[in-house]
Amino acid sequence: MNLALVHDRELIKTFWEKRIETQTQQAENEEQRMNKSALNLRGEWLVRLENRTKHLKNL
Repeated sequence: MNLALVHDRELIKTFWEKRIETQTQQAENEEQRMNKSALNLRGEWLVRLENRTKHLKNL
């Protein structure tokens, strides 16, 4: 193979590997951010409030 083609191929491979690594890291960061978000707690609070309301109605 031509040395220039091998070099170009390595550059392209390195470029895409870095790009994939960056996007993977961004996705992980976003997932961590969403897990820390108060919006996830909203569902839990809705369930607690519903249970409390049912309990109060039974009394």
